[in-house]
Amino acid sequence: MPERRVIRVTGAERLSFLQGLVTNTIADHGLIYTALLTPQGKYLADFFVKSETDHLLIDVADSLAPGLLQRLTMYRLRADVQFEETDLAVLCGTGERPDGADTDPRHTSLGWRSFGDAKGLSPAPDQTALRVEHLIPETGIELTPDTYILEAGFERLNGVDFKKGCFIGQEIVARMKYKTELRKGLARVTVTGSAEPGTEITLNGKPVGTLHSRAGDQAIAYLRFDRAKDGMLAGAASVTLAK
Repeated sequence: MPERRVIRVTGAERLSFLQGLVTNTIADHGLIYTALLTPQGKYLADFFVKSETDHLLIDVADSLAPGLLQRLTMYRLRADVQFEETDLAVLCGTGERPDGADTDPRHTSLGWRSFGDAKGLSPAPDQTALRVEHLIPETGIELTPDTYILEAGFERLNGVDFKKGCFIGQEIVARMKYKTELRKGLARVTVTGSAEPGTEITLNGKPVGTLHSRAGDQAIAYLRFDRAKDGMLAGAASVTLAK
């Protein structure tokens, strides 16, 4: 799992402030998964938000934290909201859920998440195989600045709420939801042979998509669905849609 950073959000308007920006409803308790988009509906950052009694915690990939803080500060204007980086660590596991932990909102197979002291922690478990099995995208791999969140499965991952009202990029996301059929997106594939993540997938010499996270012979791929048929190749490796 990529390094994570935890940001504390305080202020009387913290809930309403984030509610107007991100793709999911900011609850007054528990843990949610959400994203911040560009006005054109493309991905900027995905993260978790944990609601505590007098503050929120944002759990975001370390590589995205500076840009996310910059954007949130830009949107703050005169709102009563403050941001503070913390030393809290993100704790994850798939065993019995400890007191104070929350079930990962993307999929129950991913176990639980909580926040605490980093001292003495074991390295976070590698969840690549679980992510591939359940088609769950990862920051910086399947989720990039070119990503549209519905193509990445955010509705299935409980990361977008179409009943919440406005958020940045909502018009584009709603149009993709209600007025078009998705022609591209993530799919689980079986790979036979050697092919690294990032390899282009082709069919009869024409581009079909890109290979991403891989665990054994299973992988996540971004595909054009109309071209995803038998005979696909990633370099010299054979690629087929997983059963």
